[in-house]
Amino acid sequence: MKQGFIKVAAVTPKIKVADPVYNGGAICERLEEAWRKGAKIIVFPELCVTGYTCGDLFLQELLLQEAADQLSRIAERTRGKDALVMVGLPLEREGRLYNVAAVLWNGEILGMIPKANIPSYAEFYEGRHFTEGNAEPVPFSFMGKTIPFGTNILFPCETVHGLTVGCEICEDLWVADAPAVNHALKGATVIANLSASNETIGKDEYRELLVKSVSARLICGYIYTSAGEGESTQDLVFGGHDLIAENGTVLARVKKFTCETLYGDIDVGKLLADRRRMGTFGREPEAPYVKVPFRLEVAETELGRCFAPMPFVPGDEEKRRARCEEILSIQSMGLKKRYEHTGLTRAVLGISGGLDSTLALLVTARAFDMLGIDRKGIIAVTMPCFGTTDRTYENACLLARTLGTTLEEVDIKEAVKVHFQDIGQDSSSHDVTYENGQARERTQVLMDIANQKNGLVIGTGDMSELALGWATYNGDHMSMYGVNAGVPKTLVRHLVKYYADICDDKALSDVLEDVLDTPVSPELLPPVDGVISQKTEDLVGPYELHDFFLYYMLRCGYPPAKVYRVAKLAFKGQYDEATIRKWLKIFYRRFFSQQFKRSCLPDGPKVGSVALSPRGDLRMPSDACARLWMDEAEKLG
Repeated sequence: MKQGFIKVAAVTPKIKVADPVYNGGAICERLEEAWRKGAKIIVFPELCVTGYTCGDLFLQELLLQEAADQLSRIAERTRGKDALVMVGLPLEREGRLYNVAAVLWNGEILGMIPKANIPSYAEFYEGRHFTEGNAEPVPFSFMGKTIPFGTNILFPCETVHGLTVGCEICEDLWVADAPAVNHALKGATVIANLSASNETIGKDEYRELLVKSVSARLICGYIYTSAGEGESTQDLVFGGHDLIAENGTVLARVKKFTCETLYGDIDVGKLLADRRRMGTFGREPEAPYVKVPFRLEVAETELGRCFAPMPFVPGDEEKRRARCEEILSIQSMGLKKRYEHTGLTRAVLGISGGLDSTLALLVTARAFDMLGIDRKGIIAVTMPCFGTTDRTYENACLLARTLGTTLEEVDIKEAVKVHFQDIGQDSSSHDVTYENGQARERTQVLMDIANQKNGLVIGTGDMSELALGWATYNGDHMSMYGVNAGVPKTLVRHLVKYYADICDDKALSDVLEDVLDTPVSPELLPPVDGVISQKTEDLVGPYELHDFFLYYMLRCGYPPAKVYRVAKLAFKGQYDEATIRKWLKIFYRRFFSQQFKRSCLPDGPKVGSVALSPRGDLRMPSDACARLWMDEAEKLG
């Protein structure tokens, strides 16, 4: 539970209809199993103490009394166990019968949550037996103790920041005005649903859609536990379709008809970060609520959930291809609008034979095609200098020609040498001035050609470079429209690969494949034996690590220690802990120190959930202090 992770369990025991004694034993047994495996919130199905399919036997006092006795037995079984437990049973109150969820902790019954919406349609006839639950909690005497009874009860954990648990029952999920809405607005970050949903063809897909949808709308964790084997099959079959979701994503799902316990790790810290970002979230309901606190021992949860090493890149090939097509369309449409607005027909790009400029050129070609403008209006400029290699030079030229653009070459060596003489720079000193002087000369050339041709300079820098400040201020940092500004480096590679795979031109595909095989480099230092000597990732670190850090810092709101924890899981066997720590510290140092470059970022389209535009997603002062983040990062070792 450290850093906001909480392990939860959805448990569907095999039961016997109208046999609370047997069912109580089965529940206790499965409760012990889930607790031993570290679950801190354990949810059983609707009416599981008796079985959901008892029919008119629910009206029998003997069944109700035995169900109450078994609840006391189950509650006692929770004593000394570090978990919040929810279990369903029928309960009589003031002469009326209710379908309730009992919330148990450390031998106590903390509250009774009645079902708010009673279905009486199709195969459901609960209205024959049960009364709709009251929203405002009232005191209820049970087994000699007074406990709150009502739908509007929340259970905040006093020891885990942000963990507040709410509860609804089955049909409550399917209605327009679900109790979970008010629960979330009142502060619930995890909602449990005790359900008995029978199986019909296609119902599982719709059920999963509902769970994903409600967890996304309410920015919450959602534990859905449904009745399974043992229920009467007189007319219906129950599959135990258990689900655990978090903000629109299913973390875990059980294979139906198995009665297996489902585990999932809900990230409460991430949910809180998402809610903080949503200015529209937080209106409190007017309905009165009762909050019943509980406590859990804070320990480090052994995480079972996976963290993709490349969070910006879908792991599934079909989804990845669809994502690439969508991003290319967003980039191209953004540029298309800019040309429609300006009425211009020329574009100027610096092409190096590297990934970023290749992607920018492909996007520009697509935008020109959409506009019906001849690609000859795209001026692809190669500007060889001290670090240019034959391989990148030839690829840049071949790419421009193959795409049907206008290729121009401006050798900037002599211009840079003259500039060095003017400012007294020693050409043998390969320092930052030596490197940036070349980058700024290239930008000057592009801007002036754009003036000559009455065109726009298309920026090539990507989001990862902006995050790290790996761009020369007023050099490659500057353009008139940056088509790659919202694309992280790990995704640039896949976009170029996707284009290579779908294009019909073998010559274009071949040059794109060679670009993909070329080391990432700004080529500002002289090559060694004709080979690139300056490799970006040797200097600034692996982009896959930095993209991972960026995603979990900005999108998920993780502090350095939490980023480090999940990075160790994601890159296990690929990077050792010392390597991850080293580049994590560099990431935070550079991210804070280089904000001034992002503060004057040229226009460019946002393509994903993480963006660095000062006009949109990241309103960060250029002189913000990094102390808190650096101190925590330093403590990692």
